[in-house]
Amino acid sequence: MRVGTWIVAGNAVLCGCVEREELSPIETREFSESYFEIHREDFQGVVDGKAVDLYTIENSKGAFAKITNLGAKIEQLVVADKAGRLGDVVLGYPSLDAVRTGQASMGAFIGRYASRIAGGTFTVNGAEYTGGSFVLAGRSFTLPANDGARPNTSHGGPLGSRFRVFDAVQLSSSSVQMSLTFADSEEAAPGFTGFPGTVSLEVVYTLTEQSALSVRYRATALDEATVVNFTSHPFFNLSNTPGSPVAEHELTIHAEQFLELDELLVPTGVLRSVDGTPMDFRSGKPVGAHIGDVGYDMLARIDPARGGYDHTFAVVQPTPGKLTLHATVHEPGSGRALDVWSTEPGLHLFTANGMNGEAPRDVGKGNVPYPSRSALCLEPMHFPDSPNQPSFPSTELAAGATYEGEIVFAFSTR
Repeated sequence: MRVGTWIVAGNAVLCGCVEREELSPIETREFSESYFEIHREDFQGVVDGKAVDLYTIENSKGAFAKITNLGAKIEQLVVADKAGRLGDVVLGYPSLDAVRTGQASMGAFIGRYASRIAGGTFTVNGAEYTGGSFVLAGRSFTLPANDGARPNTSHGGPLGSRFRVFDAVQLSSSSVQMSLTFADSEEAAPGFTGFPGTVSLEVVYTLTEQSALSVRYRATALDEATVVNFTSHPFFNLSNTPGSPVAEHELTIHAEQFLELDELLVPTGVLRSVDGTPMDFRSGKPVGAHIGDVGYDMLARIDPARGGYDHTFAVVQPTPGKLTLHATVHEPGSGRALDVWSTEPGLHLFTANGMNGEAPRDVGKGNVPYPSRSALCLEPMHFPDSPNQPSFPSTELAAGATYEGEIVFAFSTR
């Protein structure tokens, strides 16, 4: 796993040491008709004995993001459309209570291990258990299952960062830092060892003057070797109509291969070519162009009747560990475009197939229902199940070592 110095994206500001123009008051900015304001007081409370709050970062152009330290979740991200009107481009919730009953991954920073670790049934002291497992340095580790009806461990398991309260510090008007420590074997329970090692995690969100949201993260294995994998998980809809389908969002992914999945949606270890398949986004096409092509086995894996995307792409990365353009999304109606940059080797495409628009989980800001495929997730990460796939880029982190990465969501109009 790559270690080294922090990476700075473009003009990201990581301290409050630059002069800034005064923002215009919220009531004088022009918003799209669908904009719904969320308020700090509705997110203040206590979860697991720790204070929860809502933090705002902004630039002088009027763009802003609101992030809660519960799961380090991006609850609002507001940027201009081609007419100059500000609008919210992420799905989210209007209050702390709604966040807690909503989609756990929505907007979250995901760790200590993003995506799936393959699961199965195993016997410990004569009893059967179901969950994910892997071997590290000759030792076996077992993790509770939390992937619906599948036996896998997903997004760090039941104690993953999306459920946890981070410590937060406002670094400047454009930047906030969130920190969390994963304890050694904290998931341990009868039949399960949990993840090995204590890991400290720092995440810094910065909104640049160019309306790019930089997500920089640094994790250190404090006492023993472990495995880590991180991503940022906003649910994007770039239109001015929250809850509308993303089928016409035009998507380009810079990848020639993607990871083949087994029936449990875990990588087999085989990298398939995208050429001539519904997975080919190299030249750009609407997200919905081939999403329902269930004659293709990898879409039928997600839903035999409806298809859908829930797949990891091996991005073209000329220099491993350096910021690389992974994907571009353009929504013709609003004119908004999103470039996704990252230092990670993979990009997971998820089309929110399981949302159903029903309260409380899938009703969000402004009481808007979030039906199936009303959002698009582009999650840079290392490959799923890497601890069980020696040919994949390693996610092992040695004792005392530090892993650093960055994801940038850069917005523009055209």
